[in-house]
Amino acid sequence: MKKTLIYLLLLFPLFSNAQFDNYFLNKTLRVDYFRTGNDTLEYVSFDEMIEEKFWGGSKINLIDTFNYGNFKFEVTDNSSGKIIYSRGYCTLFNEWKTTEEAKTTWKTFSETVVFPFPKNNITIKFFSRTKNNNWNLKFTYNVDPNNYFISKEQKLKCNSFQVVNSGDPAQKLDIVIIPDGYTKSEMKKFKKDCERFAGYILNTSPFSENKNKINIWGVEAISEESGTDIPNKNIWKQTILNTSFCTFDSERYLTTPDNKTVRSVAANAPYDQIFILVNNDIYGGGGIFNFYSVASSNNKSSDFLMIHEFGHAFAGLADEYYSSDVSVQDYHPLNIEPWEPNITTLVDFDSKWKNLISAKTPIPTPVTKEYYKTVGVYEGAGYIEKGVYRPYVDCTMKSAKYDNFCPVCRLSIQRMLDFYSK
Repeated sequence: MKKTLIYLLLLFPLFSNAQFDNYFLNKTLRVDYFRTGNDTLEYVSFDEMIEEKFWGGSKINLIDTFNYGNFKFEVTDNSSGKIIYSRGYCTLFNEWKTTEEAKTTWKTFSETVVFPFPKNNITIKFFSRTKNNNWNLKFTYNVDPNNYFISKEQKLKCNSFQVVNSGDPAQKLDIVIIPDGYTKSEMKKFKKDCERFAGYILNTSPFSENKNKINIWGVEAISEESGTDIPNKNIWKQTILNTSFCTFDSERYLTTPDNKTVRSVAANAPYDQIFILVNNDIYGGGGIFNFYSVASSNNKSSDFLMIHEFGHAFAGLADEYYSSDVSVQDYHPLNIEPWEPNITTLVDFDSKWKNLISAKTPIPTPVTKEYYKTVGVYEGAGYIEKGVYRPYVDCTMKSAKYDNFCPVCRLSIQRMLDFYSK
């Protein structure tokens, strides 16, 4: 009986990977496309397809189970009609469309989806989340994997290195750190910054309890100049990823619109998540769910910045603060339950953390000493003072405190870690 059990356990990974092996090869198909629109209209159009040599994602959890994000894509096998891969995500576009600028002009953003390289003909469907929380099909694209227009060119070849090695990328969360504003002479500094970043991640709960589930990679991508663009100070730097402060005219919002370069640099290593380290000491960063994270590497609060932004990009966590100036407007309609796991409008609170609240805790919950360390429903979150609620008085998603995720955020991160590491 014991020998039989051992034999079955040895076979389990083979059975678990069966669907992957039926439909995919162990490499990546990258699909670049454009999203164009304004505050009310949105169009998706094809750009190009690229074959990349690494597949860093799970070979078991191929279908998204979270229903997070403002967008999602589904990959369907044409012969069977079966959905064989899906993911939810966000981009810069869904934030920009809520700004004042979007009311008066149109813009185009480059975006990317990646998935295992298909063996047979597939269809990709791109969806956008509507204001009433439904999914609207925006674009469909058919792919023949033998199409000779799928580029095999490695756009930007860079050296890569492992910062943390916990095992097979298919069974781990793989984070790739890519640099912006690091010159050739600053690559040693970049490597030390990667080690520091790894420490920030791995010493924060619940990542600290899951160190064996995480790989961290670095890519040596060299910039001509040190630093980043700071438009409101008339500072412009020639850097490989073209990062910039003042995104959407928000002074501390540090991002890059250069999606294609970001993806080409990241492709030098297997990855599930992209983290951009910017060689700068000004407080700032950004995190976009399943898109990328960005943070200044040299600020005294870089530990908090990196963890906070990674919370957005990895676990889909919302900002829980409500008093800081931001450029987005009406980001969380009060008549709709937001998809983010750590905020609620109470429209569908049963789907959130209601099961974690004691029967003695009032809903909403007053911010008083009595409830300071209690999971509850505290008003003010998601940039909105009234009508949007958070689960804890304070949290890393609310204020600049390192290693301070609340119980609800920790649970959300743990669920995502489990999803990527099976």
